[in-house]
Amino acid sequence: MIRHALIFWSAILLAVIGLVDGVVNFSFSSLTRWMVPLILFAVLYLLYKYPPRKFANTSRSKTKVKPSQKTMVKVAGLRKSHASSGKRKSYPFQVIEGSKGKNDDHLPKYH
Repeated sequence: MIRHALIFWSAILLAVIGLVDGVVNFSFSSLTRWMVPLILFAVLYLLYKYPPRKFANTSRSKTKVKPSQKTMVKVAGLRKSHASSGKRKSYPFQVIEGSKGKNDDHLPKYH
């Protein structure tokens, strides 16, 4: 991550040095060549930061679906059973011991 930041800031520093050198050596004529890309970059950044409303995905957030009565009963039942349970949770599965015998030779030594 540090490597990417170093490359990014090095590129920014070189771009600033190039712009300053262009202004000092060639006056403002070199800046007119940069006007179109700078304006294009600014427009794209503003569109990215503040997208138009017709392209924004706001239709999902406006539509609300009312849950069915059956779903509400399930949710209420889950809340009651979840709140009343103690520290232990009950899972719908259990560990079944295997039929092989345990051998101490095959167990890891450091675990």
